[in-house]
Amino acid sequence: MLTDSELHEAVSVIGAHYPGTQTVKSAQLTLKKLWSSEDYSTFNNEVGAGCWARILNQNYVNGNMTATLAWNLVASYYEDLPFGRCGLMTAQEPWSGHYFVNSPIWITAHTTQFTQPGWYYLKVDGHLEKGGSFVALTDGLGNLTIIIETMNHSHSGCIRPPLPSYVVSPQKAVFHLKGSFNKLKSLQMWYSKLDFSTANSTLFQSLGAKNISEGILTLSLGLEEMYTLTTLTTGHKSSSSEPPPSQPFPSTYKDDFNIRNPPFSEAPYFADQTGVFEYFINASDPGEHVFTLRQVVTQRPITWTIDAMNTISIIGSYKWVNFIITCDIYIESNKGGAFIAGRISKAGIYVASAKGIFFWVFPDGTYQVTGDLAGNEILMKGLSGVQANRWHTLTLILKGSNISGMLNGYPLWENVTTHSPENGWAAIGTHSFELTQFDNFHVEAS
Repeated sequence: MLTDSELHEAVSVIGAHYPGTQTVKSAQLTLKKLWSSEDYSTFNNEVGAGCWARILNQNYVNGNMTATLAWNLVASYYEDLPFGRCGLMTAQEPWSGHYFVNSPIWITAHTTQFTQPGWYYLKVDGHLEKGGSFVALTDGLGNLTIIIETMNHSHSGCIRPPLPSYVVSPQKAVFHLKGSFNKLKSLQMWYSKLDFSTANSTLFQSLGAKNISEGILTLSLGLEEMYTLTTLTTGHKSSSSEPPPSQPFPSTYKDDFNIRNPPFSEAPYFADQTGVFEYFINASDPGEHVFTLRQVVTQRPITWTIDAMNTISIIGSYKWVNFIITCDIYIESNKGGAFIAGRISKAGIYVASAKGIFFWVFPDGTYQVTGDLAGNEILMKGLSGVQANRWHTLTLILKGSNISGMLNGYPLWENVTTHSPENGWAAIGTHSFELTQFDNFHVEAS
């Protein structure tokens, strides 16, 4: 068992999730580095940029935290999932290549282009007289970077925690540069102003050199603004060609998982919500099912939400209404079960209560059609003849309120009527956490 002294030496950094720019006193008394180890989680529009600008400064100004980690960096998941577009930028269409550099990216650049690991914060009171904040950092080698933000309360709230009331007013700010910085004649200035009426914001614009007179730097600050003043001349705002245009998910999509991706990697476009679906080489199968997608988690993990008891991976478009799903399945346990599904209504932290049309088969030779992932709303059930350790082909046909299913190319059930949900993703999954393989996935939406 570690002694208190050994434990103190073993810990390098103390982190907190969504600290609201505040640090508890007991953490400060440790004299360890303090980090906001997860923050942001906010929709990446101008309000998200305001949130990010404010906390990047004030996590240090108010809480002495020297690092702020954004969840998440790039929103590369279906937008209709929980926390859609809660990344600093958006790249959620790998099928089209479309992406969007959202305003929080350029807010980030105000700090990251003019500091590096190893720079340190100068110990100054970073509260501006009429609201807002500033921080100053140096590399200890003569370089200086000052970052200023004047984000209004109504336009800079993060998703959590609630933001206490405060007021920011236009102001004249005077900075007195002392020590070796007293000799600086000018600093390079970069500027952003968030526009919440038209979203036509000025983002990371170079304003050239700002003169300094006898160590005194004076600025007139408005609202919703961010400034960087720095000795570094390496700042730049890259200009690249326009990304490919946005496109909906393809209405016809097939994957036989034969593209020889490395084992244990993920398949394109499938978004695992519970469980893990990986490329698998089935060396014991000499036929067409050598390369498959396999659900590999065999024990329900400890989760931080009310998670599902089943595994599920979604794919496609949340807007889909009428479509046909076909997939080969191979249940590896006599206690298992597998499904294909459509019109999935919920996922992410809400997946346990997901509705949809679920076509289940079990190795005891039975099947069920349910209106929910939990399997409580049974719409149809009967005998199927499905067995473990054999390949079977499931087909689910969703056309308006009429739903039907096929097994191995033959009708198994039909005339199931449902009016809810009206739309949603396609999905594959298992009855519990068990080894199950999937192959020759095909979805066609109209």
